Amino acid sequence: MSFNLPKLPYTYHALEPHIDAQTMEIHYGKHHQGYVNNLNNAIAGTEAEKMSIDDICKNVSKFSTAIRNNGGGHWNHSFFWQTMKPGGGGQPSGTLADAVNAAFGSFDELKSKFNAAGAGRFGSGWAWLIKNASGKLEICSTPNQDNPLMDIAEVKGIPVIGCDVWEHAYYLHYQNRRGDYLAAWWNVINWDEAAKRFSS
Repeated sequence: MSFNLPKLPYTYHALEPHIDAQTMEIHYGKHHQGYVNNLNNAIAGTEAEKMSIDDICKNVSKFSTAIRNNGGGHWNHSFFWQTMKPGGGGQPSGTLADAVNAAFGSFDELKSKFNAAGAGRFGSGWAWLIKNASGKLEICSTPNQDNPLMDIAEVKGIPVIGCDVWEHAYYLHYQNRRGDYLAAWWNVINWDEAAKRFSS
């Protein structure tokens, strides 16, 4: 099995002004494509060649650093594109909203804690809202291209939303203002997709 770059579900301009078209084009077409190409090279001739990307992540401790880094990069970015949409933002509703209130007390408190996790991640990485093993929502962050599905993750769970805080995700527009990028990102979240992830 070889992996392919998934189709972007909107145009490069669609998330403006929150995420600019040039950043989207480079992030998707260069960075994500690079992870796909390097992953295919890394899995050649290994057991991972026959596995889904989810299963590679869940068993990543068995594989090389190249598979971990590029497999994570492919999974994380595929997830990232799907959990954003033009005209997104607002707040979750229904069961997911109830879970947010149960875990954090309010949506504003979720945003505050999530932004702190993203801003506090030293260097490159991701901030995540996950459903943990007990079915409750939890916030965590991971370094580099690790994610909470991985068997090496400090905090494990099913990602519901996740924000890329590598500089390549925001630097052209926001320069070093990671906090401004995180604040703007809430305007493009696809809560319908997040609710599906939570209920899976």
